[in-house]
Amino acid sequence: MNIAILFGGSSFEHEISIVSAITLKKVLKKSNLSFIFVDSNREFYLVDAKNMKSNHFSDGAYKKDKKLLLKKGAFCTVGMMGLKEQNLGTVLNLIHGRDGEDGKVASLLEFNDIAYISPRVDASVLSYNKLYTKLYAESLGVKVVPYSVLNSGDSRDVELKYPVIIKPVRLGSSIGVSIVKSADELDYALDVAFEFDNQVLIEPFIEGVLEYNQAGCKTSEFELSIIEEPNKEEFLDFEKKYLDFSRSGTVNDAEIVPELKLAIQESFKKVYANIFEGSIIRCDFFVVDGEVLLNEINPIPGSMANYLFDDFEGMVERLITKLPKESAIKIDYSYIHSIQSAKGGKRQ
Repeated sequence: MNIAILFGGSSFEHEISIVSAITLKKVLKKSNLSFIFVDSNREFYLVDAKNMKSNHFSDGAYKKDKKLLLKKGAFCTVGMMGLKEQNLGTVLNLIHGRDGEDGKVASLLEFNDIAYISPRVDASVLSYNKLYTKLYAESLGVKVVPYSVLNSGDSRDVELKYPVIIKPVRLGSSIGVSIVKSADELDYALDVAFEFDNQVLIEPFIEGVLEYNQAGCKTSEFELSIIEEPNKEEFLDFEKKYLDFSRSGTVNDAEIVPELKLAIQESFKKVYANIFEGSIIRCDFFVVDGEVLLNEINPIPGSMANYLFDDFEGMVERLITKLPKESAIKIDYSYIHSIQSAKGGKRQ
């Protein structure tokens, strides 16, 4: 099966995307893979598999690779005879953060009739913005961690009791995130967060909270991963998550009672619903006093959370056969023709 890994992008998470792409090269062993790199200027490059090494990008060597242009139905190289279509197959969107998760790539691929694995535009908008995620989850009856919202121009008053956690609304990989344990630490944490976004979420930092990750997608039916109980450290910063995204081995299923496992799975299915069809997502849940709370949706998780699945490559192949397709709209100009007919056929 032909799969094109799309990675990079104009994003604070650009380097994490490169790590994820290199990891999937190791994981998707049976598929015929191509690699499309998007640099910080949003130029497309076709990268040979043998060059899928981190220094190929950090050193700028990718600029010698073939440039790609996107047209209706295909990515193309440019040659002496004009554009040459490349049969790269289904695109797997692996651009973390801006461009990949905010709906730009989904819009671009949809507009050009390119088959792709990724959240569609509406799902991207809901999951990229942490505030929208909470509002969406609450509308489904899925409980979330309590929160307040602060804009960059607002008074810096915090209603929640310390300690609190500060998060930029539109960013992942723990970039710009801080734990604030007292009021005298607040200004600095907010200054850091506002470097990345003009809006932040403030949530209570829950000491010793139980945390579980559930990934999955919908093919003919829901295909769910094992439930992971992640690292128990107080906070996984950017560097730890950077390493975490390079994982390609499997992890152990969390040791939890069947009732809790079912509750987490049902919450995941409610969130995924129909809106995330065509994508592999991971939801991070907290369990507080026996209640399952949605913490975040990861619409394009690091290395696609491959390590949580027994048959990740098989699932990707099955998903490709079940991708949603945009309905064609027939334009017959009957309305304009009727107006012209009513006016005696005169052009208006």
